[in-house]
Amino acid sequence: MRQMILAVLAILVLNPGLVQAADSAAPVQKLPAINVEGVVDIPTLPNVLHDYVHLVYVVYKDTLIDGVTLQERVNALLESPSEETLKAARQAWLDSRESYGQTEAFRFYEGPIDFYDEENDVEGPEGRLNSWPLNEAYIDYVAGNPKAGLINDPSVQISVDALIERNQKDDEVDVATGYHAIEFLLWGQDLSLETAGTRPASDFVAGSESNDRRRVYLKAVTDLLVQDLEFLVDQWAPGKDGYRVKFGAKGRSALGDVISALATLSGFEMAAERMATALDSGDQEDEHSCFSDNTHNDFIFNMKGITNIYFGNYDGIAVPSLHGLLSLINPELAAKIEVQIYDAEDKIEALPTPIDREVLATPADSPAREKMEAAIESLQTLSALFKETGPALKLEVEIVQ
Repeated sequence: MRQMILAVLAILVLNPGLVQAADSAAPVQKLPAINVEGVVDIPTLPNVLHDYVHLVYVVYKDTLIDGVTLQERVNALLESPSEETLKAARQAWLDSRESYGQTEAFRFYEGPIDFYDEENDVEGPEGRLNSWPLNEAYIDYVAGNPKAGLINDPSVQISVDALIERNQKDDEVDVATGYHAIEFLLWGQDLSLETAGTRPASDFVAGSESNDRRRVYLKAVTDLLVQDLEFLVDQWAPGKDGYRVKFGAKGRSALGDVISALATLSGFEMAAERMATALDSGDQEDEHSCFSDNTHNDFIFNMKGITNIYFGNYDGIAVPSLHGLLSLINPELAAKIEVQIYDAEDKIEALPTPIDREVLATPADSPAREKMEAAIESLQTLSALFKETGPALKLEVEIVQ
């Protein structure tokens, strides 16, 4: 037993050249070792947390890079509106969702993305970045109301600060900022099960009051998105006095936050909020990315974010993992989680697309709906298994709602 544990431990212990070369400014927090059956102390917990921080930073950096590309494509669209530049901006938006979707595994523990400072009434940018569902008529014209929205109200100033102030001001569906506001501006309403939204590039040609205000709005909301992503990168960057330092000071409890985030994303945010709600209502307005018909990719990359953190892998980076640590403490539970992660991945990837036409619009007992129900159940089972790691690792693990 001792030889087996030491062998596995040798694999898990951090290779100093692997992460420290890329992240040399971030010291490893000294944390208590975990005792396994009285046989050996496991000094890998500090490495798991150290490299979790590194992965968070790298993923947010990639998200910022994609956000800047989106910003550049939006600027190109506004400089020369055409179906080609609109198509390029849409593709940049789709690409940016892949990286951002993987960051959702970093939520739900009052980190920089979703903290709330009650004393100063300041909160993290998650509500500005990814709020949904979105009331289209709050932003721009909709079918049956060509004068709807902030864009068509000349009395409303359009600027970054004004959009922040008006985001979800009176109603949580009155979303004014973030990925989904940009999505709506690029695609328009999705009025057909056969296609995504079909907003014409002519909506961005300068000259009319509504078009000019729409151009200002699209630029402002995209610039704000990049600003918020820059804030998140800075908070997790090595060598800065950001949240990274505070996270390291939490000690062992930080690992409970990491696992709670995985349990909450899988069992509550994905299974309940994003899948079950839309499945129950059958309304494409409850889809996460309904204007672009990209909802299935939201699911896939949210799931990939969970996989990245649990297995300690991202884009060629492989580091000491939660799975490796749990395998030493409770190999049976670790094996169950591994199997369940792959099961959830398979069931999500098997969902028929686009979700609005192939799932939500089908009869209650359709095979497509059964597939989504199976994905929901798999995610709920995974969430329950993540909660079981709390007692196994002597940590507090909870689902945050």
